[in-house]
Amino acid sequence: MIDANSAPARRNLLAKILREHTIERQSELVDVLRKRGHAATQSSISRDLRELGVAKLGRRYVLSDEAARPRSDFSTLRQFVGARLTAGPNLTILKTRIGAAQSVAVAIDAAAWPEVVGTLSGDDTIFIATRNVRDQRRLGERLLAIFGI
Repeated sequence: MIDANSAPARRNLLAKILREHTIERQSELVDVLRKRGHAATQSSISRDLRELGVAKLGRRYVLSDEAARPRSDFSTLRQFVGARLTAGPNLTILKTRIGAAQSVAVAIDAAAWPEVVGTLSGDDTIFIATRNVRDQRRLGERLLAIFGI
C-alpha cells in the first residue's frame, strides 16, 4: 500500500498541479497540497521541485518538459534579456532581469545550438560557453536576431 503523504505521491500531485494551474510561489504549492490532504513544508516543496526538474518560466513554475518546449520561439523570453557581453574568445554573458536567467538558459540549452557547449545561470546572469571565436561570433549573431542585443 502506498502512503498518500509519501514523497513520490506528493511529487506526482505536484506535477499534476503544475500542469493544471499557474503557480508563482512555493507557498502557493504548500497551500494547495495541504488542501488536498498532503502535509508539506516549503523546504520539502523546494526539494520536490528540484527532484522533478521544475524551472521558473517568467514568473511561474513549469515542469522541465514545458520549459524545454519553445525550441525556436524565444518571443516570450525576449523581454527578460537586457545585455550581451563577451569575455575572451569562448564566453558570452547575458544579463537578464532578476529571476529570469534560469528560464532563458533552459531555453538556450533546449534549442541545442551547435555553437553552444553549455550554459551556467545564476539569478540574473547567464554564462554561455562556445568552442572558439567563430562559434562565439555565430552565437552573437543568433542572440542579436533573437533578443536584439
